[in-house]
Amino acid sequence: MTLLKPHNRWIALALSMCLLAPWTVQAQSATAPSSTNTTSSTPKVRISTSMGDIEAELYADKAPKTVANFVQYVSDKHYEGTIFHRVIPGFMLQGGGYDGQYREKKTRPPVAHEGRQALAAGLKNTTGTLAMARTNDPQSATAQFFINVVDNAFLDPSFQSFGYTVFGKVTSGMDVVQKIRNTPTGTGGPFPTDVPRTPVVIQSITLLK
Repeated sequence: MTLLKPHNRWIALALSMCLLAPWTVQAQSATAPSSTNTTSSTPKVRISTSMGDIEAELYADKAPKTVANFVQYVSDKHYEGTIFHRVIPGFMLQGGGYDGQYREKKTRPPVAHEGRQALAAGLKNTTGTLAMARTNDPQSATAQFFINVVDNAFLDPSFQSFGYTVFGKVTSGMDVVQKIRNTPTGTGGPFPTDVPRTPVVIQSITLLK
């Protein structure tokens, strides 16, 4: 999509929130989510990409179900070989759901939405934060996530909206985030816009001790 000027960009982005949703219906396996336990209230992960490494801390004390869900996907090596399939420089980077051939990966059933709980604990969609992608159904988040590259207050939960659950923040590698943010985009696979012309591959996500 073509980014609009700030005064009307929010409306267009809200209407495209199939953004933070998969472009196709998520394929779900019959396997129920595992009750992965984290050993810290702020476990840390390394997101190794074809453009460099990003490290982030996850707020298990503020969004426990969301973090446990994400860590389980990490432990299952779900993210290996997936791509950032949607990159919008004035908005966010989204990935974790498609492989290099734009095939959507199977997921477990959705995780419960914790956006309002996380917001009450101080987590907002600010620059560098990680949040869960979903469809228009707030209870539909599975494996896809996004990294905010600007402050996106309109994605925060409100009285009128469930918003998007923030569950972590980049602690190092924002230079890599910026490189991905600025990569040229166009069409790719089934997607008409915003796909990096040179695939940005998530080689692995690992839990740091």
